[in-house]
Amino acid sequence: MEENTAPARSFAHTDHDDLGIVVGVDGSEISYQAVAWAAVEADTRGCALHIVTSYANPIVPGATELDPEDMRDLRLQGQQVLADAASLAAHAVPGKSLHIRTELIFDMITGALIERSRRAQLLVVGNRGLGAIRRAVLGSVSTALTRHAHCPVAVVHGMSETDPAASSKPVVVGVDGSLNSVPAIDLAFDEASRRKVDLIAVHAWTDTSGFDLPVMGWESIRESQDVLLKGALADYAKRYPDVTVHRVVALDTPVRALLEQADKAQLVVVGSHGRGGFAGMMLGSVSTALLHLAQCPVLVVRQPSQTRAEEPAGQ
Repeated sequence: MEENTAPARSFAHTDHDDLGIVVGVDGSEISYQAVAWAAVEADTRGCALHIVTSYANPIVPGATELDPEDMRDLRLQGQQVLADAASLAAHAVPGKSLHIRTELIFDMITGALIERSRRAQLLVVGNRGLGAIRRAVLGSVSTALTRHAHCPVAVVHGMSETDPAASSKPVVVGVDGSLNSVPAIDLAFDEASRRKVDLIAVHAWTDTSGFDLPVMGWESIRESQDVLLKGALADYAKRYPDVTVHRVVALDTPVRALLEQADKAQLVVVGSHGRGGFAGMMLGSVSTALLHLAQCPVLVVRQPSQTRAEEPAGQ
C-alpha cells in the first residue's frame, strides 16, 4: 500500500482514525466526476478527502505472477490516476483548505473500500465505468458497497451536479415510515441544511389493485398519508428550522415518484431497504433502481444494525 498526502493544507479534524470522505477512482470519467462531487461534499462537512485506487490484476485477483515491467506500468498508471484525481479535487473547491490524501493499493477495490468505510463518514463512487487501469467496473462496485459498507454510500451519475446552477436545487428523501428510512431522513435534513436548500420528502402510496384501476377516495387517502408523513418529519423540522420542507404524497410506485422529483434535485437520499408503516414502499428495490436510473447523485443510508449483521462481500 502506498499513501500520499497532497498538497499540505490546514485541516481542523483531529481524529486520525477518521478518513473523512473516501472516494474510489479507476481512471474513468465518471469516477473523476465522483471525486469532484466528493471534494465539494468534504468541503461542506469540513473533513478530509481520501482518494483510493487499486492496480490489482482484474483477471486473477491478487495475482503477483505478472511480469515485473507490467507490474511497474500498472503501478505508474495508478499513481497517475491518483495525481489526476487529487488535482481535480483541488480544482473543485478552489481556494479552500481541503485536506486531500491519496492511496494506491494492490487489493481488489470493493473489499478495500468496504474495509475503509469502517473509518469513513461517507463513501463515494461512480455508478459505472471501466478505467484506464482496467481493473474495476464501478457499476458492480457501487451495488456491493450500498449493501455492505459501514457508512452511507453516495453513487454519482453522469451529472455530478457540482456546477453553481445545481447548487440551488433541493435535496430529495424517500420516506416509507420504517426504521430503515429514519437515518435517511436524518442525513437528508443535514445535507439540505449544509447546502442551504429546500428538502422534498416523498412518500409513495400504492394500491394492490394496480394503477390502471381508479382508486376510490384517493383525496382522503392522500390527506391521511400526508398527516403520517408530516408526523414522521416533525422532530427533524424542529431540529432544522432553516430547512424548508415540501411533502409529496404520490399515487405511484416509489421509483417513479422519486425519479420525478430527482429530475429537479441535486441529491436523492434513501434507506437501503425496508417496508414500513406507509404501505407500498420497499426501499431495497427502490435504492437499487435509483442507482441505475437517477441522473443526480444517490445517497444510500443503512441502519447500523444492518451493517453489523451482514458480512461484506469482499470482491
